Amino acid sequence: MEDQLLDSHGAPIREESDTLFDAPPMAEQERMVEAVLFASAEPVTLRDLEGRMPHGCNPREAVEHLRKRYEGRGVRVVRLGDAWAIRTAPDLGFLMQKETTELRKLSRAAIETLAIVAYHQPVTRTEIEEIRGVSVSRGTIDQLMEMDWIRLGRRRMTPGRPVTFVVTPVFLDHFGLESARDLPGLKELRAAGLLENRPPPGSLVSGQGGEDDEDPEEQAELFEE
Repeated sequence: MEDQLLDSHGAPIREESDTLFDAPPMAEQERMVEAVLFASAEPVTLRDLEGRMPHGCNPREAVEHLRKRYEGRGVRVVRLGDAWAIRTAPDLGFLMQKETTELRKLSRAAIETLAIVAYHQPVTRTEIEEIRGVSVSRGTIDQLMEMDWIRLGRRRMTPGRPVTFVVTPVFLDHFGLESARDLPGLKELRAAGLLENRPPPGSLVSGQGGEDDEDPEEQAELFEE
């Protein structure tokens, strides 16, 4: 008969493994730790794990087992200070990158200005204002330039040497155009009611017909390569 440890009253002392509430097997403890780390948005400390797991669990040992189990996988169990977390393997971080597109709604003034630049480039600010019939704010021009849809063109060889504006390759790429010549024709836009039926300032010469008699070669000169 095996010897038993007795207490002061002579009663046998139960071994820890014979207690009413035994700790779960280590494999089950690993699953518990895995579930907590996976569901938590923030790193979890061992103290927090110990408070969540059943009495008698050893979260430190469970975390170590889990860390080894995840070695070489797509995600890893990593230590962050005094806490632990599940994170993407460093060499796979590029897969988590996602390009986002910032949606910026253009004002009516910006849309009209952009259209004038696209169809009449190279065009000066004064010419834009003459076509629109209203002044163009600095903010409108700045917004279009920040978006890299228009840029400064060559200066006009006229008094004051005013700068001109032209569309950029970014603008063409955004709308799937090879060049500004691929934009819908002015006649098409007027027929669709998208443009007023009046020519741009200075486009008519005395003795020539109306805006419907535009010379294709003259219209081609509106665009800069």
